[in-house]
Amino acid sequence: METRRWNRVAGRQTGRRPFGVVILGLIFLAALPLGAQDKKGSGKTDSGTDQEGFGIVASKRAGAKDVGLPMYPGAREHKDKSEDSPAIKFGLWGGNSGFKLAVLKLESNDGPEKVAAFYRKALKKYGKVLDCTGSPKATAGNSDELGCEDEHPENGELVQKAGTKQEQHVVGVKSSGGLTLIQLVYVMTRGSETE
Repeated sequence: METRRWNRVAGRQTGRRPFGVVILGLIFLAALPLGAQDKKGSGKTDSGTDQEGFGIVASKRAGAKDVGLPMYPGAREHKDKSEDSPAIKFGLWGGNSGFKLAVLKLESNDGPEKVAAFYRKALKKYGKVLDCTGSPKATAGNSDELGCEDEHPENGELVQKAGTKQEQHVVGVKSSGGLTLIQLVYVMTRGSETE
């Protein structure tokens, strides 16, 4: 009876709750254990997460600030299909645990080598820049050190990355149909397994 009354107020006569409400509820329930984890190291702060609460963000809008890298001069947003979004931002966190992902796809008329050189310089602010284009390079024992073992670039794709395993900035560059396609990725993970 309560479900039907709720649906009448919403203008629905089906007797079922909208699918989006169910999904949102499931995401909320999945986030609750993250907020209940221990707070060791709670003195650390991350500018995008609330250390005392929990949250979720999902958006088709991401920019240079979200990926932590500049837009290539003259580059335009790239869509694989007309209905696709050229960017995505997603995150889920609670207390000291969680993750963030931001992706921005661009295209340029400049050659892949010129674009890769621009981003190699931009990535240096995050530490040693790894060229993951060739065979994967494993990490050298330090659990926080970033490696290329998770990268599997396509033939002709240039992949570079910098940062740590917990906070990675990755750039993929490849030539396609007379254009250079650029993919900027930021991945941040926090939690007891990554600390």
